[in-house]
Amino acid sequence: MVKTIIWFIYFGLYLLGTVPALMKVKSLDQQGRIQERDKIIHQTARGWAKSLVNFTGAQIQVTGEENIPKEGSVLFVSNHQGNFDIPILLGFIDKPKAFIAKKELKKIPILRTWMEYMQCVFIDRQDARQSLKAINRGTELLKEGYSQVIFPEGTRSEDGTIGEFKAGSLKLALKANVPIIPISIKGSYNMMPKGDWKIKAAKVEVIISPAVSTENVAVKESNELTDRVREIIAAKL
Repeated sequence: MVKTIIWFIYFGLYLLGTVPALMKVKSLDQQGRIQERDKIIHQTARGWAKSLVNFTGAQIQVTGEENIPKEGSVLFVSNHQGNFDIPILLGFIDKPKAFIAKKELKKIPILRTWMEYMQCVFIDRQDARQSLKAINRGTELLKEGYSQVIFPEGTRSEDGTIGEFKAGSLKLALKANVPIIPISIKGSYNMMPKGDWKIKAAKVEVIISPAVSTENVAVKESNELTDRVREIIAAKL
């Protein structure tokens, strides 16, 4: 428990330490210097996320990064094992990315502002209308060149097994006509088991599968595409 308390203190102090960079980002945004803004956002967010994961003592092994296109936006689709999935993907996969994230994260000061500048989309899973608006916003951002990450299960796994993907959860990739990058995360649920706030060191594998093209796939075929991507992810677990 002591380790967990120290980690949360570190989390808060590091977040406070990013305020000068956040002010720089705000200034660049107001000046319309978007490329400079986005570079600082990526560097700061990646460094912060990687530091948080490393502080737990976890060992992260990433394979398949060569499957990620260097140019253009993509939709990363991943299974969801634990609270550390976001910092793992943010810190250990170099391509800039934002997240389709639960609205509860908006309650954390400073983090909320960083996520907004990163072009994250906050979703209320209990509000179907808001969820639709969030998905439409995610589509717009993909078209604008901002890669997104989505966890189609909608919630974390209790034991590491993969759940069902929400129907139509990958429609934004079809509407934006961007590749889907399937990601299989193995072992992150051991870092903080669901329902337990104790942080533990763990070995985690992040397996990036080859891109799935959305070319010539109709929106009405989104459920079949969702099933196909889930099978790819599950096969590596």
